[in-house]
Amino acid sequence: MNWLQIILDTEANKVDEISDALTDVGAVSVTWLDAKDQPLYEPSLNSTPLWKYTKIIALFEDEIDVEQIKLLNLPPYKIQTLEDKEWVRVWMDDFHPMQFGERVWICPSWQTPPEPQAINIILDPGLAFGTGTHTTTALCLEWLDKQANLANKTVIDYGCGSGILAITAAKLGASHIWAVDNDPQALEATENNSKKNQVETLITPVLPEQLPEHIKADCILANILATPLINLASLMAKHTNANIVLSGILQEQTESIIAAYQPYFEIEETVERNGWMRIVGRMPLS
Repeated sequence: MNWLQIILDTEANKVDEISDALTDVGAVSVTWLDAKDQPLYEPSLNSTPLWKYTKIIALFEDEIDVEQIKLLNLPPYKIQTLEDKEWVRVWMDDFHPMQFGERVWICPSWQTPPEPQAINIILDPGLAFGTGTHTTTALCLEWLDKQANLANKTVIDYGCGSGILAITAAKLGASHIWAVDNDPQALEATENNSKKNQVETLITPVLPEQLPEHIKADCILANILATPLINLASLMAKHTNANIVLSGILQEQTESIIAAYQPYFEIEETVERNGWMRIVGRMPLS
């Protein structure tokens, strides 16, 4: 079976109305995309932000009566025919093993790792953020790859998402990792992925309020957003006695992050890539 796509651009205040109208005449899915290259950073909690100019893509079965769509009084639109494919297979073929630094590879479960002796993390894309494809995750993975010795070290992965950083730390020799996230789905993903990588005994997924007060990690990895990072600076200092690695930060937010962490840490490194930052600090020797 083939499919029809209706594609149009509109303003944010008309998105709901148009999407509802398309659904009412039989759209099986409606997708919203950025129409004018307008980034959205750090949306408020429990909000669904929209771009000022939004592209709507509605998918219909090819039996749809196109005359129904013409009656909707839509903005200018185009119709595309999509040839039916085994979309899961197409998606799987597009997801390949990725190398970070010299030793670390992220590999989908359906492919054989290209370097069997490397640090291979088996991880499939899923609901939780963090498969290595985003710059901020890559920056953290590359930092981990450069660490000569994580043996007997305790790590906190704050904002663990899929568990990718926690699992990498475990495979690089860390003795225990506390994987912290406020999303129960992320904790579930971390638990499942740690089992897939046979490091579940080394990783404890917890909500933020469940992190034991007395924990002093040798390293904290925090790949979240700038505002929560700033708010968490004193907590991060409380829970580490050595390194902190921060990411999820836009280049223009660097000064604010450094200002929040300098009272507790000596800033040792700032690395920029594609407008995103990695900031590394160390607790001063007492």
